[in-house]
Amino acid sequence: MQFNRFKDDDLSQYSYAVGCPGAGSVAIVDPRRDIDVYLDFAHREGLSIEHVFETHIHADFASGARELAARTGATLHVSAYDAGETFEVGHPHQDLQHGDRVTLGAVRIEAVHTPGHTPEHLSFLVYDEARSADVPMLFLTGDFLFVGSLGRPDLLGDDAKRALARQLYTSVHNVLGVLPDGLEIHPGHGAGSMCGAGMSGRPTSTLGYERRTNPYLDPALSEGEFVDRILGSVPPFPPYYRRMKRLNSEGPNLLYDAETLDLAPGRLAVDADRARALAEDGEHVVIDVREMLAFGGGHIPGAFGIGAGKNLSTWASWVVPYDRPILLVLDHPNQLGDSVRRLVRVGLDQIVGHLDGGMRSWRERGLPLAHVLQVEPPELAHRLDGGGEITVLDVRTADEYASGHIDGARLEMAGFLPERVETLRHEISGDRPIAIVCGSGYRSTVAAGVLRRAGFDEVWNMPGGMNAWRSHDLPVVTG
Repeated sequence: MQFNRFKDDDLSQYSYAVGCPGAGSVAIVDPRRDIDVYLDFAHREGLSIEHVFETHIHADFASGARELAARTGATLHVSAYDAGETFEVGHPHQDLQHGDRVTLGAVRIEAVHTPGHTPEHLSFLVYDEARSADVPMLFLTGDFLFVGSLGRPDLLGDDAKRALARQLYTSVHNVLGVLPDGLEIHPGHGAGSMCGAGMSGRPTSTLGYERRTNPYLDPALSEGEFVDRILGSVPPFPPYYRRMKRLNSEGPNLLYDAETLDLAPGRLAVDADRARALAEDGEHVVIDVREMLAFGGGHIPGAFGIGAGKNLSTWASWVVPYDRPILLVLDHPNQLGDSVRRLVRVGLDQIVGHLDGGMRSWRERGLPLAHVLQVEPPELAHRLDGGGEITVLDVRTADEYASGHIDGARLEMAGFLPERVETLRHEISGDRPIAIVCGSGYRSTVAAGVLRRAGFDEVWNMPGGMNAWRSHDLPVVTG
């Protein structure tokens, strides 16, 4: 059997290749948007991608299933149980019912309906018939069963979540109850994903171990107790999840050049004057992926400050509008490919280009700049001790805040700021500086960009965040 895991560290997302080397064919399960990782793998291994499977309509990342099937000629298989639901797959595919099987040489993949995270959710039992046609070797559980957790059942809103939680309870008992302890569990996400609470950092487990350690698989739980436990533990709900469900059900745009199979968005270099016109036309948005001090020192007015690297996908998905064309600002042209790749993974596809020459060209043209003052922890503490009229905005999670925060700091999680700006405008005095604090300075830079875009003039950022505050032995309040 051929079996490979592909991990997107940004979103803690796993996709899989499963097939039979003897048959020269492979299937890809839950592919991410930058599909060249699978094309390169198949070419390197001398395999043909013949099937693409989706466990469900994803909420946290843009699926590459449609594009991968289009570029390889593979058959795209999705759940038949989306019919009549809030989200239905609207692009060409082949429906899969519970018990349907696909064979690749000596490998058999069998669909299992496991609703609860979503109504249509499928998991896949994988049999290596060269060893046993009756005992499954692997269980690709998508967002149904995680290592140490289960998928959140609240993706369709408050009206549907209790019914979905009850379906999840039924899936746990009816599906898992008949499967062997030795079955390998391979989920769709690991620790860091918000598709479930309390996931382990380990990428795989066995069903027997999960039965004994997973708090949601406790056989003593009644249905009501299970529902209360799973709904009482769900992480904060990212607003972009609803938009992502819509995108994946309708079918994301095809992004790869049909001849070269290169990822197409963002390659156009835009000169400073044209960039200014785009930034000021009310239609485009600017994402500045430079590091926090560079962004604070001078950026295009209205730009989002979301640093390049593994956090770009997550924070762009939280705060950047999905229906607007994007202009990128880079530290160096070699950041382009990686930044585009991370943005398209969360459906931010309309990348019209990047600022030619970076901010150096913008400055040389004498074009307007916006700034975010960087305030060091001792200076902020001094100003607060001196009775300075300053609003301290802590943009971490509630748990981080409770573990220790600056006295008097107001908690506003960074991801929810776009929805909260009007409330803040009414509740925070317009003539008071806003000092933004997070753990290290990354999220506070994101938040500063959001507030500056919303018209807040005097916005400060504390580089190093609470880590730096503590390193200076400055006082914190817990709880």
